[in-house]
Amino acid sequence: MAAITFTIGALGAAFAPSVAVLVVFRVVLGLAVGAAALIVPLYLSEVAPTEIRGAVSSLNQLMIVVGILVAYIVNALLASSEAWRLMLGLAVIPSIVLLIGMYFMPETPRWLVSRDRDDEAREVLRQTRDEEAVEREINEIKEVEREESGGLSELRASWVRPALIVAIGLAVFQQIIGINTIIYYTPTTLTNVGYSASAAIYANVGIGVLNVVMTLLAIRLIDRVGRKPLLLGGLVGMILSLTVLGLSSLLLPQPNTPSDPTAIITLVCLAVFIASFAATWGPTVWVMLPEVLPLKIRGSAMGVAIFLHWGTP
Repeated sequence: MAAITFTIGALGAAFAPSVAVLVVFRVVLGLAVGAAALIVPLYLSEVAPTEIRGAVSSLNQLMIVVGILVAYIVNALLASSEAWRLMLGLAVIPSIVLLIGMYFMPETPRWLVSRDRDDEAREVLRQTRDEEAVEREINEIKEVEREESGGLSELRASWVRPALIVAIGLAVFQQIIGINTIIYYTPTTLTNVGYSASAAIYANVGIGVLNVVMTLLAIRLIDRVGRKPLLLGGLVGMILSLTVLGLSSLLLPQPNTPSDPTAIITLVCLAVFIASFAATWGPTVWVMLPEVLPLKIRGSAMGVAIFLHWGTP
């Protein structure tokens, strides 16, 4: 998506008759992405067994970074021919795959139990749990349903406020931590430090590969190490990489070629930042959002957190 947005912005002025169409459907795409950002983490957290919930929920972020990598590769292959329409048109393929796949996906057990469709909930749970675990989880869902009552009005209750503040904080800080700036402007940054346009594009593909690899690492670690240690470790890596990047830009001479020290340091710092984010804040926030919110108000509370997430510059 980052690559698609970059393409639209770069080519909009050159193809003025198409700008209105691109903007309108970029808004439509934004609505769809916003809805998916809310629903997918909720869905995964409700269908995944407890012992692997973190890993399963992290698959959402893995698919996002795989999509970014695919976009990088497609753009690199098509950039020389300036086939921007084909770049955009190819995005319909994963959309169709998702549409078909979701048709065959079941409702979540929690939603089915809340509608008194216990037998259907048991059938869904049996796909990933043994019979004893099925009954235990059905009982747990019913107990939560009895004890908690909620909705939009409940979000103002004092007992909800601490969890809501944590969820909003995680969602907002995942944005303002700087990942979108790095994703969108890596090619521009690299060309500014001496890389050619083609070299910057291929280096961007390499960073996309690193993004995917580190997200896979996060899936292995998140249920073993825990959420908080990953977040703290990621912050250390990102702070150090940005600090070194800033100091090198201020203190070292302006580079002219990719072999200059500033150019090498810039590429390394960008890679360290991406690796730190992808292994920690990228997937972990989407895992934690459903976990920190009470079940009954989880949907509406996550809606607020995701709205502020996308509304953050």
